[in-house]
Amino acid sequence: MSIIAVENLSKIYPVAVKQPGLKGTLNHFFRRTYRQVKAVQNVTFYIEPGEVVGFLGANGAGKTTTLKMLTGLIHPSEGKVRVAGYTPFRRQPQFLQKTSLVMGQKQQLLWDLPALDSLRINAAVYELSDQIFHQRLERLSSMLSLEDKLTQPVRKLSLGERMKAELLAALLHHPQVLFLDEPTLGLDVNAQVAVREFLKDYNQQYQATILLTSHYMTDITALCDRVLLIHQGRLIYDGSLHGLLERFAPCREVKVELAQPLSEAVLREYGDIESIEGQEVKFFVPRENLTATISRILAQLPIRDLSVNDPPIEEVIGRLFSTGQI
Repeated sequence: MSIIAVENLSKIYPVAVKQPGLKGTLNHFFRRTYRQVKAVQNVTFYIEPGEVVGFLGANGAGKTTTLKMLTGLIHPSEGKVRVAGYTPFRRQPQFLQKTSLVMGQKQQLLWDLPALDSLRINAAVYELSDQIFHQRLERLSSMLSLEDKLTQPVRKLSLGERMKAELLAALLHHPQVLFLDEPTLGLDVNAQVAVREFLKDYNQQYQATILLTSHYMTDITALCDRVLLIHQGRLIYDGSLHGLLERFAPCREVKVELAQPLSEAVLREYGDIESIEGQEVKFFVPRENLTATISRILAQLPIRDLSVNDPPIEEVIGRLFSTGQI
């Protein structure tokens, strides 16, 4: 049975329309008119227990709105949602025990108190015994390398340390389903790596289901085998990262290092040139022509080295975001 089941989910917001000037203000006050904004439209997907799924889309595509409906923060306009066997917007205590939401731009820890005080409050809210609290605190703080940071006021922690502490607070009750909205937002490279490694380890140890949104494609490629793409409120892709490249990247990137420089006119015969830097040349070659083109390059050009790669995932995703077409 799917731990997350979403069927024809939609969210429509009425937004007041106001014309400029005094007349527009009076009309807005006495005879207000509205337009309908479709934030999410007929989204359907299913996630199995233990999966780590990336949820991608441009700003305003509907990612956060969908997460808020999945966690019960807002009521859907249409459709059905089941998470861990519960209807989220009813906010039943059993549902809240099994889920958690972490938003990179929000915080739940009390700013002027040590993180440990906020964690004790969370333990009381979730009715954890002192023994269980200390066991989980020791294990999670060790996984996050936070043992000596929890007694400092939150405002004294670095951004990366605060994000780790937020994760610890969200996972103290061992939720079955974890929703992450930009968990590495604003973190430096080292902190991003630490958070990714922790999430990977946590998923493997506890078989937690994770739905992750991020604008850092490295988060997605490091953690997720499956991705969902949403564009203007509609789900346009549900499948593997590999399948995404196979389907939406019709070319492969061929990089060659030449033994001697050649003219651009000669090189154009082997593919679309992406860049030329000294004696290093990058081509885009259609997948169906790849074998024949590489054979020609090796036979006809003075080659020192050759490699074939998929185009960067950021480029593929960016193209999909800009067109919204599959």
